[in-house]
Amino acid sequence: MKHEPGIFEQPDPDVEAAAIARARADIAAGRYHDHAVVAEWLKTWGKPGRLPFREWLAARDA
Repeated sequence: MKHEPGIFEQPDPDVEAAAIARARADIAAGRYHDHAVVAEWLKTWGKPGRLPFREWLAARDA
């Protein structure tokens, strides 16, 4: 049986370049969070009272 590549196995250079440009713009604008902060939030998953990231971040920084 011949393998038929899926849509995610076919790189699109234009799409990748656009995603990289958006990511760089977000970083330049300060719209990012350090890995350690996100890792801390991920440790709350599966625990009672887990909050969405932005709510958790606001409560953490309060």
